[in-house]
Amino acid sequence: MSKIFVDANYRFIAAYQEVNARIVQRQQALALYVTLVVSLLAALVALRTSAGSESTPVEWLMLGFPLASFCLALLNYKAERAITNLRTFLAMMEQLDNAHLTLPSYNTEPRWSMGANKARRFHDLATAVLAAGGNAIGLGAAWRIYPERVAHASGFFYLSVALAAISLVVLFVTSRWSYRPETVVGA
Repeated sequence: MSKIFVDANYRFIAAYQEVNARIVQRQQALALYVTLVVSLLAALVALRTSAGSESTPVEWLMLGFPLASFCLALLNYKAERAITNLRTFLAMMEQLDNAHLTLPSYNTEPRWSMGANKARRFHDLATAVLAAGGNAIGLGAAWRIYPERVAHASGFFYLSVALAAISLVVLFVTSRWSYRPETVVGA
């Protein structure tokens, strides 16, 4: 009975396709976040004019802004960890039979890997700025449109601010988990 296996080239291609899928997921998470924030803002404004300030669930709408940014931070973290894991695998594949010594190796060579990390850092920064803006606009709109309700439910407001701050910290430190090439085997 002969053994059937998938050769390294196909494994390498499959892993790269998975990296690209994770990058697309990061972009989709941003689109989802923007959709949620705009929807929450629309609800704040629409409920003000239709239901009046007495019955509007401002407390729950306020929590929606930082919850959306916290979920964005978790999805960003998940994607970064998956990309790091996949790129570690790709680096191992690039080193098979010491191929990295004779062929350019994107994941093994630090100058390429670190350049990719620096470029992705702009995505992390844009994500953090978007989350900061979304929280500031959303919580500011709630404060401005429903000052009595927000003052009455100040615990919800401060909880929202704290959760927003936590999500921003996670977004700012996500780059710490970016892929970094290890010492190259056979170099």
